[in-house]
Order: sequence, then structure tokens, then C-alpha cells
Amino acid sequence: MKRKILTIKEAAQLIDGLTEYRIRQMCISGQLPCFMAGKKYLIAEENLYKAVFGENYDQKDGDVA
Repeated sequence: MKRKILTIKEAAQLIDGLTEYRIRQMCISGQLPCFMAGKKYLIAEENLYKAVFGENYDQKDGDVA
């Protein structure tokens, strides 16, 4: 499985109701695992879904197990 890496803007577009500001705050607080490339926060798509929907999120089904 290929890992997809997202910018804050791309992550906000994936989940309705989640703003770029909120995602940035989650990165800063450590709630959302991410890394920095220069000044940009980069987020693994898998980490985004787990942070928002919980550890039981199953990416294949798009559902909580």
C-alpha cells in the first residue's frame, strides 16, 4: 500500500467540517502526527483519519471497526 502524504490544505478538503486552522492546531499540539518539510506541515493520510475518527478506523472500508 502506497502512503499518501497531504498538506494541511489537502487534509482540510478531505474531511467536511475540519478547517485548515484546526488541522494546523492539531499538528502543533501533537494530536495529529505530522512532519515538517521546510515551513509546511505534512500529514500521512492514514494518520489524519486515525486522529479524527479514532484508532479503530479501517481505511479500507472507510468505517470504524
